[in-house]
Amino acid sequence: QVQLVESGGGLVQPGGSLRLSCATSEFTFSRSAMSWYRQAPGKVRESVARIGSIDGTTTYADSVKGRFTISRDDGRNTVYLQMNSLKPEDTGVYYCKATTFVGTTFVGDYWGQGTQVTVSS
Repeated sequence: QVQLVESGGGLVQPGGSLRLSCATSEFTFSRSAMSWYRQAPGKVRESVARIGSIDGTTTYADSVKGRFTISRDDGRNTVYLQMNSLKPEDTGVYYCKATTFVGTTFVGDYWGQGTQVTVSS
């Protein structure tokens, strides 16, 4: 069973920073594009950032460009989301997702349990 373990959420004031982490097994991590999503209360889950498994290409939602940075540490099988200049509208539950392939065959999307981020003064 694929497990993704997130950490790093919490309460931060507007303008502050947080770094989220998501760890999984080497088998999964080396074969997966990794993404971060978030879900605010009463809203649908939305994509925040994604990083490719091979070339590390990154993409971001317009709302976080220039403030958030996604990165991956292949030695630790961990993906990070560095969040700077946080705004109240960044509040929500943040989820890590692994999109896993074996060769060119899509195997599945796997989700973490989520970590709460609250931006408030």
